[in-house]
Amino acid sequence: MNEPLSTDPYKGVRDFYPEDWAQFDAILKKQRQVLRSWGYEEYQASPLEPAELYEKKTSEEIVSEQTYTFEDRGGRRVTLRPEMTPTLARMVAGKRRELPFPLRWFSIGNRFRYERPQRGRTREFYQTDVDLIGLPSGEADIEVVMIADQILKSFGATGNEYEVRINSRALLTKACDVSGLTPEATKTYLRLLDKKDKMPEADFAAKRAEITSSDPLALIESGDEQIRAEKDAVQVLVESLKARGVQSAVFSPTLTRGFDYYTGLTFEIFDINPENPRALLGGGRYDRLLELFGGDAIPAVGFAVGITTLTDFLTTHNLLPASAHAPQLYIGTPSPEDRAAAARFAQDLRLEGMRVSVNLTEKPLGDQIRDAVKRSIPFFVAYGAEEVSTGRVRLKALLTGEENELPATDVPEYVSAS
Repeated sequence: MNEPLSTDPYKGVRDFYPEDWAQFDAILKKQRQVLRSWGYEEYQASPLEPAELYEKKTSEEIVSEQTYTFEDRGGRRVTLRPEMTPTLARMVAGKRRELPFPLRWFSIGNRFRYERPQRGRTREFYQTDVDLIGLPSGEADIEVVMIADQILKSFGATGNEYEVRINSRALLTKACDVSGLTPEATKTYLRLLDKKDKMPEADFAAKRAEITSSDPLALIESGDEQIRAEKDAVQVLVESLKARGVQSAVFSPTLTRGFDYYTGLTFEIFDINPENPRALLGGGRYDRLLELFGGDAIPAVGFAVGITTLTDFLTTHNLLPASAHAPQLYIGTPSPEDRAAAARFAQDLRLEGMRVSVNLTEKPLGDQIRDAVKRSIPFFVAYGAEEVSTGRVRLKALLTGEENELPATDVPEYVSAS
């Protein structure tokens, strides 16, 4: 006899049962509401991409250690997308002569990285990507950071729960250049700097010494004249954000972000609660990514929100939005002959916007009521020949047991007001 198949999902991914998905969907709806209010349009694409799309500009660590890459039946190397920005760049480059720039786009979907599952990190994860394409740094950078801040505030956060950390890849690159680092050494140093907060200071210093005898960060702090303009630009941005209501904006000179394609602004929002100390979202400016597809560069800036890390933040701060997954009303049938009438009544209610479930079993009404309770459906009504004849129903609130007789046409208004 064959062993039964396991009911466990693949390691590092999760199943969403209806209650879980309802909570997840409530979080997505909040984000969509904010993004559309700023004039951003939603797009989508396949999670399958040619492997070389990521090998050109994505973090080396992600490409070599975390991607799901395989050869398809046609001999092509294919990768399940670990991030969305290269896909966006490909799409925009493909229709650059037709699209009305600037573009304000966002996408919500699943991404895949082969990494060790832990709190806030899974191998399949959902993410919201937000991008403003076609405008140089300045107001565009401010808008994108303000949107990220507003997404958190739309859930009820005040800004006291997190920091908006601001830095510039241009500033870090200038500091490395002044330190005498070659372009390749600069890449290596910035990848190390991205891990600085996750390793002991002594380990970081030792690994930095393998790359350079100087300290680029010390140059930033010293006010070296050659890099002062870049540092001043970051500090002006921080003050501009504070003036626009992003009061938790701070200059963070060690902030790097792990992708090689960043050219200017880099930022992240960090939960400062000791129970959940982690980045919630991050992004930056990537003005040269579209050059990979030929043609002139197109300036761009954006960020991504991990839905898992956002959910952890909302849970930590008691900000999870209300969600509803069950039907609002269970229509019971006194006898099998009443099903057709009950179905017609249910359809009338659905046209009024209600979520309705109709009994299709031969269980007695008492069992139907117990079934509704088990499913967390708040209201129950039995609908048979008498209700058809009188046009009235007895609506039972299953949480309290209270019953009210009312015209069948008043059910939507009564339920929505309860």
